[in-house]
Amino acid sequence: MNRASGVALSFLLAPLLAFACNDQRASVRNVTPVTRDDEAERRARMVETQIVARGVRDPRVLAAMREVPRHLFVDSSQREQAYGDHPLPIAGNQTISQPFIVALMTELAEITPQEKVLEIGTGSGYQSAVLSRLAKEVYSIEIVPELARESAERLRRLGYTNVTVKEGDGYRGWSEHAPFDGIIVTAAPDRIPQPLLDQLAPGGRMVIPVGSFFQELKVLSKDKNGKITEKDILPVRFVPFTGEIQKTPPAPE
Repeated sequence: MNRASGVALSFLLAPLLAFACNDQRASVRNVTPVTRDDEAERRARMVETQIVARGVRDPRVLAAMREVPRHLFVDSSQREQAYGDHPLPIAGNQTISQPFIVALMTELAEITPQEKVLEIGTGSGYQSAVLSRLAKEVYSIEIVPELARESAERLRRLGYTNVTVKEGDGYRGWSEHAPFDGIIVTAAPDRIPQPLLDQLAPGGRMVIPVGSFFQELKVLSKDKNGKITEKDILPVRFVPFTGEIQKTPPAPE
């Protein structure tokens, strides 16, 4: 090929090459990464459409639900669904509860800033993180070893420094740190564990799902004299409370 032909060929190819380069740059520009603002918007929409719309009103609870990044408490394969109106599977055949249920249980516990809370069933750590925005201290027990390790590390990494997690059976609570102003149970026993009632402080509240096939979310309140009152809230579906309670016969009435 002589010099003149080469120049002519370059002249003809230049527009095609420029078009190809511009097309690639356009493709790159059209890819929109997910940003913190996008996730914040998803949380805000979740709170308004799923939580406020169903009657949760406590401003501190709503602020915590808007703040805690739920998508970081689920597997990466589930992150697109993290703010959906449903529970999601996590390790150990467990689940992360539906956002509304997390908010409702938190509101029912009526936690104040100086209170100490016990959580039975850490799971992924999401409920623990929400509670940490409301309470002075959160103690959480998880029976599945893998979940206990992962949730403790996740909470530490994300800066929830007032949450302490331990692996263990939650049936007998955590006597070293009792009494607790609030207790939230995220698995359903067929009856209310007496050791947890014993560790509830006077004036405290326990929020717990109870039942096997048919389950009811309940709030138990202890007055200053130790008398327990019980209130049914709504039917729910939680994973079963496993461990010692399954081997312990009910107390005689």
